[in-house]
Amino acid sequence: MCDQTYIIRDANIEDLPQIVEIYNTSIPGKLATADLEEVTVESRLAWFHEHNTHQRPLWVIEEDQGIVGWLSFQSFYGRPAYNATAEVSIYLDPVIHGKGYARILMDKAITECPNLGIKTLLAFVFGHNAPSIKLFEHYSFERWAHLPKIANMEGVERDLVILGKRIIE
Repeated sequence: MCDQTYIIRDANIEDLPQIVEIYNTSIPGKLATADLEEVTVESRLAWFHEHNTHQRPLWVIEEDQGIVGWLSFQSFYGRPAYNATAEVSIYLDPVIHGKGYARILMDKAITECPNLGIKTLLAFVFGHNAPSIKLFEHYSFERWAHLPKIANMEGVERDLVILGKRIIE
């Protein structure tokens, strides 16, 4: 488990290079993102600015040596009727995988959902990403959808699982 001193805070624009760097480490494994090539800081600027502290935050988790992971809330489907639903994503520096940081971020996310006006959380996870599915199932997310062979990962077709959790009834 995590044995370091850390803080979770809202990301600022100066953090974007580290956020992108962490994200890009997930691409070669073809486990956590459907991107097939590295993204750039410039290509993620609009995405960064879609986040805001009060409804759709982007948080970083930081230790003494810098940012080691991040969590984002994204609006679902972009229509007003879905404002109380958000997709949650977590990306961690590979050196801290399996050390409890994802759970730390999820604990905060679930705790803060009522303050953010979020009643339902969704997670879009590749069917072969057992660690992520296990993480969300630990928090009582249920499998709400299974989209077979929807992603072509350089010749390998992958399933997408949509996990959901109702936070506020």
